[in-house]
Amino acid sequence: MLVESGALMFGEFRLTSGKKSSYYINIKKAYTEPVVLKGIAREMARHVKAHRVAGMELGAIPIVVAVALETGKPFSMIRKEGREHGTGKLIEGDIRGGETVDIIEDVSTTGGSIIKSAHAVRQAGGSVERAIVVVDRGEGAENLLRAEGIELVSLVSAEQLRTRAN
Repeated sequence: MLVESGALMFGEFRLTSGKKSSYYINIKKAYTEPVVLKGIAREMARHVKAHRVAGMELGAIPIVVAVALETGKPFSMIRKEGREHGTGKLIEGDIRGGETVDIIEDVSTTGGSIIKSAHAVRQAGGSVERAIVVVDRGEGAENLLRAEGIELVSLVSAEQLRTRAN
């Protein structure tokens, strides 16, 4: 579904990590189609083991909501930066002390966004042992997460997508 939706693009791209890449995986393009989002949520739901799911704005949020609907688990939304107005909260969707949280992400490259999310959850009193991503680019996220005690579960690898596209 990801390849068919046009989510895999070739060219010159700069990733969130700052790395340059000859291909880009635009999960946002794919998950704006309800059938694709539902398929992603269904597959991710099979891997959810925690009390709650959470993800960072913007890319992960539609997937987090869809997974929450699929599993019946509550969810939390993590901001990239704390708010300067209102409650100033970094996380919306209260995390209870000791609650386990699975981090949801669209694409993992270095794992930096997942680590930032995990630190926010842990600071709020939650526990993170697993991150579930749609696509792992295979560029270091797994090792970084392992060092933080987080298992990386991916639905598909970038290599599998590139092979399918050819």
